[in-house]
Amino acid sequence: MCCVFILLFLCFWLFWAGHSSFIADSPSRTASGSVIEGTVFINGTVAIAKTDDNFICATLDWWPPDKCDYGTCSWGRASLLNLDLGNPILLKAVKAFSPLKIRMGGTLQDKAVYESKGIDEPCTPFVKNNSELFGFSEGCLTMRRWDELNIFFRRAGAVVTFGLNALRGRIIQSDGSARGAWDSSNAESLMRYTVNKGYKIYGWELGNELSGNGVGTRIGADQYASDVDRLQSIVQNIYKGFKIKPLIIAPGGFFDANWFKEFIDKTPESLQVVTHHIYNLGPGVDDRLIDKILDPSFLNSGSEPFSSLQSILRSSATSAVAWVGEAGGAYNSGHNLVTNAFVFSFWYLDQLGMASIYGTKTYCRQTLIGGNYGLLNTNTFVPNPDYYSALLWHWLMGSNVLSTSLAGTTKIRAYAHCSKQSQGTTLLLINLDGNTTARVRVTISRENLAGNGALVVQQEQQNQRKRFAKICQDTKTNGKMREEYHLTARDGDLHSQTVLLNGEILAVNSSGDFPPLEPIYVSETAPIIVAPFSIVFAEIPSSVLPACAQG
Repeated sequence: MCCVFILLFLCFWLFWAGHSSFIADSPSRTASGSVIEGTVFINGTVAIAKTDDNFICATLDWWPPDKCDYGTCSWGRASLLNLDLGNPILLKAVKAFSPLKIRMGGTLQDKAVYESKGIDEPCTPFVKNNSELFGFSEGCLTMRRWDELNIFFRRAGAVVTFGLNALRGRIIQSDGSARGAWDSSNAESLMRYTVNKGYKIYGWELGNELSGNGVGTRIGADQYASDVDRLQSIVQNIYKGFKIKPLIIAPGGFFDANWFKEFIDKTPESLQVVTHHIYNLGPGVDDRLIDKILDPSFLNSGSEPFSSLQSILRSSATSAVAWVGEAGGAYNSGHNLVTNAFVFSFWYLDQLGMASIYGTKTYCRQTLIGGNYGLLNTNTFVPNPDYYSALLWHWLMGSNVLSTSLAGTTKIRAYAHCSKQSQGTTLLLINLDGNTTARVRVTISRENLAGNGALVVQQEQQNQRKRFAKICQDTKTNGKMREEYHLTARDGDLHSQTVLLNGEILAVNSSGDFPPLEPIYVSETAPIIVAPFSIVFAEIPSSVLPACAQG
């Protein structure tokens, strides 16, 4: 009898050991909070989409320190022109992804001039001038700075794309349109210099937010397609003899179905990547940002550009793929203590999950650093909560996307991918409810590898007493463990810029070293406990799924 009690105790400990310390200390859980039951259904027979392995991307922008929005100047020295590339935290932050895609671009790229022998004018910085397009004069990128950037990217192991000055040579008309063909001579000079120095550029992107109605000005789809053909010709010429040539990327603007369809149909051979931007939360000054972020219906509405662009690409003769080239959620530099705080991980991770479902290959977050939506703090370089969210996604979520649905609640967002490090499954759960804890069961369907048709593996289908008995009866089968990563805000404050992983604060130490992102281990048969206002990554290294065995 004594042995029985000991065995029961061990079974109880097996279930709760992973959860107890975290949940007991979780600031989000309240005594009055309710508990709901939910079930996630994952179809593991076939992947519904595939992302790039280096799906996570972040941007570096051009904005000078005197770029201000709503009376606040949030950019500091975070421009690609003045960023402190010697900061050790910055280097370690990029290196941690091995590799991180970085997109250099933004509004002022189209007014940038690249220093070259063919340009006699002095290489001067952007100067604030409200009477000029975008509120600034032309500004110059020196080759010294270009060298510094490329040396940094080489050290950090980054994969780099660069946005070219698509407005050069055009005339802005009274109706707001930009007329004339792109003058590519300055861009060609930069590309030749880049090749001669041995710098690697993964892709050259033409223009920023000039598609459709544009921002500030616009270019017609027909002319833009002609300019992209020109860029492709230049790249083929300059990179002649290179086994791998840079990608041709465009248009880097807000999705407009008619414009994008015409543009894509007219660039079937010259375009490899179609980029669009996402700021669906509206202006950064909006005081309803958090309400939108926590609204499942609002989040669902964000799928429209992904699905529409996917349909256009599938019906076109192009082989181009979709990227999100820039996404800061709230435009005009975001909102302090919202788009750089814990609450924004709900929107950001939901966007990553949704974009993946629709075959988006890469998702570039605005920004790596700068404004009020940086992954890193603009002044201290210390990671904001979304940095850790991005890093966990990069480490855990593989490229094969699985069909996932959830029953029992609308407040839990659920996404599943094949695991990055194994042929198991990684599940992402986001709890948008601040008063309810979710106990989530997982059901995975997969083909029976023994040839007996479909096998359904169900976790936590019995009540708690039966579960413990089942664990005890067959520890060899049910003793498998999963890894869980629970993210919560410090003191339960959604505006906090400090995030906790499994109850422990994530912070850079005095040497600038990043904290380890260590999981808790929980029995695979136990439900996943998702505390109020929390995010959970759960890696389930169970039997190999057919979808995860695909190349």
